[in-house]
Amino acid sequence: MSGFVEKPEPIQVPGLVHLHTGKVRELYRSEAGDLVMVASDRVSAYDWVLPTEIPDKGRVLTQLSLWWFDQLADLLPHHVLSTGLPAGAPDDWAGRTLICKSLNMVPVECVARGYLTGSGLAEYEETRTVCGLALPEGLVDGSELPAPIFTPATKAAVGEHDENVSYEEVARQVGAETATQLRQATLAAYTRARDIARDRGIVLADTKFEFGFDGDTLVLADEVLTPDSSRFWPAEEWEPGRAQPSYDKQFVRDWLTSAESGWDRRSEQPPPPLPQQIVDATRTKYVEAYERLTGTTWS
Repeated sequence: MSGFVEKPEPIQVPGLVHLHTGKVRELYRSEAGDLVMVASDRVSAYDWVLPTEIPDKGRVLTQLSLWWFDQLADLLPHHVLSTGLPAGAPDDWAGRTLICKSLNMVPVECVARGYLTGSGLAEYEETRTVCGLALPEGLVDGSELPAPIFTPATKAAVGEHDENVSYEEVARQVGAETATQLRQATLAAYTRARDIARDRGIVLADTKFEFGFDGDTLVLADEVLTPDSSRFWPAEEWEPGRAQPSYDKQFVRDWLTSAESGWDRRSEQPPPPLPQQIVDATRTKYVEAYERLTGTTWS
């Protein structure tokens, strides 16, 4: 059992139809047929959406996504139409709201990995493969791969794990031509972002993208290259053979699995509220990632 500890009631806005409450985002449809995505300050860990929010997280995710969409614009079109607030929207939606083109979404999490860690490491230790792709012997946690790899996953409902699948399974589900497009777009976007991040002293270990079609055109959608969808490591501290320091919610995960939290993740009990020092430390990491990548001061 998992999901929301306390599922929020969506804000109702005249002219907008609420479509979905995700782990982080609320999704609406406008009268014009566009999608309105509002990033909250919610944080999830171990398949639970926690009762404690991280201040500014939604704004950081939104503003960082916009910055990355610009960096990738010559490679891939994106779905953002406007950052303006819909009429009647609450003031606190400012900076966390995107009005986006409605797309025919592809039901695949498009994951690119340049370094071995997480579920990829777990599979490699058992089979020396990741999503059916053979990798060399001798790799450890944090190893850079010989070349970036495309390791897709099926999209899961809130509270469930995405499941890694082979490229062949993606081709079976969406067709060979679309699978080829997804792999090429994912690896091109990852490679560009990896090089940009590297120039700013950050290792982009892996990331996931979501795509949809606008007619016959493949379009980059959802959020992109944020600490929620990516593993960012400080380059100066990168050391294969151990877990890496990271710009994400690792503080949250570490506290939840510590004796201090008193929570057993194997139980069906929801996790407890986060203490203020964990909230503050997590916010600091999100802001630091934004500032280091974009070269601008968060305000």
